[in-house]
Amino acid sequence: MNQDFLTPVKESVVAYLELQSSLCLGNSIRIHTQQAGFPDLENVQIAILGVQEDRNSQDNFGCGENLHFIRKKLYELFPGKWQTNIADLGNVLKGNAVSDTYFAVSKIIEDLLKKNIIPVIIGGGQDITYVNYRAYDALEQTVNITAVDSRFDLGNLDDALTSQSYLSKIIMQEPNNLFNYSNVGYQTYFNSQEEIQLLDNLFFDTYRLGKAKELENIEPAFRNADIVSIDLGSIRQSEAPANNNASPNGFYGEEICAIARYAGISDKVSSFGIYEYNSKYDNQHQTAHLIAQMIWYFIEGVNFRVKDYPFSSKENYQKFTVLLDDDDPLTFYKSNKTGRWWIEINILSDNKYKRHALIPCTYKDYTDATMQKIPEKWYKAMRKLA
Repeated sequence: MNQDFLTPVKESVVAYLELQSSLCLGNSIRIHTQQAGFPDLENVQIAILGVQEDRNSQDNFGCGENLHFIRKKLYELFPGKWQTNIADLGNVLKGNAVSDTYFAVSKIIEDLLKKNIIPVIIGGGQDITYVNYRAYDALEQTVNITAVDSRFDLGNLDDALTSQSYLSKIIMQEPNNLFNYSNVGYQTYFNSQEEIQLLDNLFFDTYRLGKAKELENIEPAFRNADIVSIDLGSIRQSEAPANNNASPNGFYGEEICAIARYAGISDKVSSFGIYEYNSKYDNQHQTAHLIAQMIWYFIEGVNFRVKDYPFSSKENYQKFTVLLDDDDPLTFYKSNKTGRWWIEINILSDNKYKRHALIPCTYKDYTDATMQKIPEKWYKAMRKLA
């Protein structure tokens, strides 16, 4: 782990923690402080990483500052019945150029991934999602991204990398390791019909806000993700005002916390980021408090992972075969541990997409198939493999 890129947690936060209960969460986190130095990462499962880079955040300058407000609110919460070891690595400061910050963040995330430590990224614009994605290049695997966002952030192909154009860079730039992208909670009036059609043509998964608020619809999108990226603009302004791009509609606080728990409980999610927090627009640190609770729920989810697919063998599942009138049968699997469902995709054993052989789905997808309605997610996965 390259510690040179990281600065310690602010001394005022450490002093604040000393005033809290000995049982609070902050007292069980291994914190990078001026006095204690960099924490030991042995047996750590989750590492908090602050990013103070805001130069490519569109219309939200300042979104890398004052991350200590989030830490204060997180540290004072009480943990659940957890076995999870957590570290707080401190912050990556702005480099001389944005590219310097990007390099540092990508390198740190890459090192954490190789140690099987889940980075929880706070601060910075959502362009950091692209940097997070590039950290997976070293793992030489295809990647699924689930973004919780009111906008697709496609931008134009010739735009520079910003918080509102990062997705086109992920899709177009080499090496292209993206297998699937899911957007959860988009609001139609913020996205052109051409953009909506483009994502459909790419066989990506999109969930309008109304559909996404029925939370059981979106759980498979998180179970299938490697990277989860949350833009605070997906949360309604009354709940999370600390974002210059906030709007009246979006998720409620309890909904975004449930989403964070979905991300945590997914056996596949290996990095998690919450972006676009801008403290100067906050109201009595309300947004900082909500972000702290989102992180709490993510940790709660990680603590209750049950090692379903891709960690279990098929003997741990019930198999269901659905005969279709005019096509090959569809095969579904239901976990004996959790009752969660998957649908099988036929992939050659030497195919680089082998880890996507089972696509998460819902019980409704299975019942639809029994009525001869092929689940859309199966169709999209097969088209991507064609």
